[in-house]
Amino acid sequence: MSVMVKGQFIAPNKINAGMPLLQIEEETSISPYEFMPSWFFYTPVVMQSLLLGLRHGDVCLPLIANPSIKLSGMVGESKTDILNLAGPFAKQWIEPFITLTKTQQSSATQLESALQAMVEAQLSFPIVAKPDLGCRGVGVKLLKSADQLQDYIEDFPASAQFLLQRKAPYQAEAGVFYVRYPGREQGEIISITLKYAPSVVGDGTHSLKQLIERCPRAGQLTHLYFPRHTQKLDWIPAEGEEYPLAFAGSHSRGSIFRNGNQYITEALTRQLDEILKDVEGYYYGRLDIKFADIESFMAGEQFSILEMNGASSEATHIWDRNTKLSEIFNTLLKQYRILFEIGALQKKRGFKSPSIRSLLKAWREEKSLTQHYPSTD
Repeated sequence: MSVMVKGQFIAPNKINAGMPLLQIEEETSISPYEFMPSWFFYTPVVMQSLLLGLRHGDVCLPLIANPSIKLSGMVGESKTDILNLAGPFAKQWIEPFITLTKTQQSSATQLESALQAMVEAQLSFPIVAKPDLGCRGVGVKLLKSADQLQDYIEDFPASAQFLLQRKAPYQAEAGVFYVRYPGREQGEIISITLKYAPSVVGDGTHSLKQLIERCPRAGQLTHLYFPRHTQKLDWIPAEGEEYPLAFAGSHSRGSIFRNGNQYITEALTRQLDEILKDVEGYYYGRLDIKFADIESFMAGEQFSILEMNGASSEATHIWDRNTKLSEIFNTLLKQYRILFEIGALQKKRGFKSPSIRSLLKAWREEKSLTQHYPSTD
């Protein structure tokens, strides 16, 4: 399942095991829209939201679409709080985790407590550390030792929470956007994004820096990869040695996103219905999922949920290099029309929408905190 471009393999089997074949052509390796400023895409969304707010008499309806989640998951939501909404059946599908708080104690003392908590939760290295509050992969790291965990604790802002989550047993990853209208038994998958971890393969001659520069896609994203691998840029990987350039499954961090809507199936949709009906008050959002292989995934089998995101989720297949600008806008506008419709139904069920002021307050708090998180893998 690997493809060779200019003497390099992109998305080799070990790094992206179980994923469909990734095709990357030199000229179209990056979407022309992928790294444009978000205001360009969300200005029409804001305009539509104002019109929908007038139509429904409440511009804050999106903030109650998921009534059990703070601000519906638009901003400032806790990963822990969302995952803890899962009942006994849903928990079987979620990767185990613990949540810790950075305290004023010494890092050595906090490390000892963290290691003890890991033992009690039956977690072991390697393990994934991530902030409890944050999005777009900020602060996510793969930790392989106690020393790395201590470094993470030292770099984390005081009084903030972070998760330690078991590294999934699968390599393949997808973002699945799911919606279900209140009162209905069945929901719908409106988007699947296949997430490929970018990598290079050594030839025993060129340094990591040179391999990155020679790669059609990675060579255009050196501003993302060079700072992350500063200490290894002069290292020469052995011939055939695979080296991942990014771990966090976020396109803004360098992961490769491809449209996977062709893999939406009835079996997967019905399985998610059963899981998410056991997650209190969850109707709208994107699930970050690891899976064994695409065939099992389509059958609704052999996958595990890493995170459940709420109202601010994107149907991230739009960042596929082949997505037209018109489709990006149409998808985002459709998302928010659904979000308003679900919010309106929740209001009829008795849920009261919060104020714009509470939204802005949560946004400022999150923005302030995320600036102090450790760097992302």
